[in-house]
Amino acid sequence: MGLAAKRGHLRTRTGPKDPALREARVCYNHLAGEMGVRLYDSMLATGGLKTEGEDVLLTAEGAVFAQEFGIDLDGLNTGRRPMCRACLDWSARRTHLAGALGQALLTRLIDRGWASRQPESRVIAFSTSGRQAFESAFPL
Repeated sequence: MGLAAKRGHLRTRTGPKDPALREARVCYNHLAGEMGVRLYDSMLATGGLKTEGEDVLLTAEGAVFAQEFGIDLDGLNTGRRPMCRACLDWSARRTHLAGALGQALLTRLIDRGWASRQPESRVIAFSTSGRQAFESAFPL
């Protein structure tokens, strides 16, 4: 290992080699990859989420956004899962959104036709118009 390091042969790229998996994929039941990180960063930047220590919390503004996006927050609150949870993305090495809200947002992206899960794969493929709508809904 030391010899490989001295000769510059260490692999530094983390996560999947497939560009489609790096861009958008399912992580358990929520959106990960570059698109998942964008969703999380956007919700933090626009005040929809806030962090307190290691906790991720949905703000009042975030609740309004989620309801307007078509998510039944009352239904999510009845479950045992946390509403929001930080999940480290293994390709981007940055946080994306897990928890009940993370799953609900991925479901809505698919229901709206913005994206689809590829058969026999974890890849989430966005249509051209879906990508534009996503970028508008989750600006950076």
